Amino acid sequence: MKLDILAFGAHPDDVELGCAATIAKEISLGKKVGIIDLTRGELGTRGTAEIRDAEANKAAEILNISVRENLNFRDGFFKNNEKHQLEVIRMIRKYQPEIVLCNAIDDRHIDHSKGSKLVSDACFLSGLLKIETSCDGKIQQPWRPKLVYHYIQWKNIEPDFVVDVTGFMDIKIQAILAYDSQFYNPNTNEPETPITSKNFLDSVKYRAQDFGRLIGTEYAEGFTVERYLAVNSLGDLI
Repeated sequence: MKLDILAFGAHPDDVELGCAATIAKEISLGKKVGIIDLTRGELGTRGTAEIRDAEANKAAEILNISVRENLNFRDGFFKNNEKHQLEVIRMIRKYQPEIVLCNAIDDRHIDHSKGSKLVSDACFLSGLLKIETSCDGKIQQPWRPKLVYHYIQWKNIEPDFVVDVTGFMDIKIQAILAYDSQFYNPNTNEPETPITSKNFLDSVKYRAQDFGRLIGTEYAEGFTVERYLAVNSLGDLI
């Protein structure tokens, strides 16, 4: 299956928190979108890997994405090396996306920046003819995505561009709340973490509101780029 957009996250819920509204908007425009989770989030303070699996599947249904896979890398301990790069390359060549979305280039959680660089490097390597990979017993053809964008996570990184996601924040919040084990729940006795407060959950919305305010819309999501953005004319900008 060829996808238009393939979003990678170091953990299940990274993509939802970072760019779910953008994904929902692209799907509404007829684009085929998939998500690849690098780990099962098994080191998370709350919940279990099995719970996260179920939550990820529920979020995928809410977003109506075409496919979701998990590479089952070790949470906290995966590396940006040949072994892990080849697994990511297999996914890129399998789905042949035009656009790849990946973790923030710098963030509080060490897996986010590691995952960001791993996926970015794999996107380049995936286009090299002499790197051989196979999937389902068949040799894969080289494929390099046209664009690689990084969504914004915990840190307030200055975006290189923002996407107007007015009308799609509700589905983003629904997808986030599918991860019931991870976020604000006043009725739980589970340990508190930096992402379990009501303030954190509210921050997802007010960051989008602030980005939207700055471009004259209700909500927006921000991204950083690896090369100059290009437009055909000044009229392409909103």
